[in-house]
Parts: sequence; C-alpha cells; structure tokens
Amino acid sequence: MRDIPVGATGIYTQKVTGADLASQFKDTALPPVFATPMMIRAMENAALNAVRDYLEPGESAVGTAIDVRHLAATPVGLQVTATATVTKIEGRRIWFDVSARDDVEDIGAGTHERMVVDLKRLGARLAQKADR
Repeated sequence: MRDIPVGATGIYTQKVTGADLASQFKDTALPPVFATPMMIRAMENAALNAVRDYLEPGESAVGTAIDVRHLAATPVGLQVTATATVTKIEGRRIWFDVSARDDVEDIGAGTHERMVVDLKRLGARLAQKADR
C-alpha cells in the first residue's frame, strides 16, 4: 500500500432502480424507497474508490465497520451520490467520513472503516476455512 493522504475522497453514483428498494430487497411490507443496505453499499464503494489508486497489485481494502444514519427516503428514478473522505490511517486500517444524497437532499451520513488486505493471504485463509 502506498501512502494514502488524509482527505483523499471517492465518489460512487447510481440511479435507484426497483431492485434497490426496501420493499423488493427486504420485505414487501416496507415502502418502495431506497433500502438502507443499498445506501451502505454505495458508501462502501465510494470509500473503496477513495483508496483504490493507492493499493498495490494484489491488495484490496475490505469493510470492517460502518456507523451510519439513513436520514431521508429516496424513490425509484432518482440518482444517489455517495462520498467518502479519508479521515485517519493507522497501518492497514483506514477511517472515512461517508455521506449520501439524492437529487433533492442529504439522505445518509456516518463513518466507515476499511482494512487493506493481501488478496493471496486472504484467499488462502478462506480456502482453509472452507475445508473445515
């Protein structure tokens, strides 16, 4: 991993589709609004985009913690933009401020943590775990 600067920012944008709705993704009793897990996915993708250019070949950065609030509902057809900004780095651990907004308003905010991993080592661990 190359040095990641505090303040590095990533963005992830998506248009909300029917597959992203709480009523489709989780339970039909829920309203037809952008699901919280889908918002978190957008935030995590923004965080990965913030550090992607600093990773060495064979490395990735996996999510290890997230603490967010879903502040407003978003219907199908609107665009959601998630932003992640690096706030702190300690060794392989990276912290981010994350936020999301739709075409109208802020819809989510919080913090996220990722860990840089060696994909070969992780693959070996997963294979060993699967053989149990």
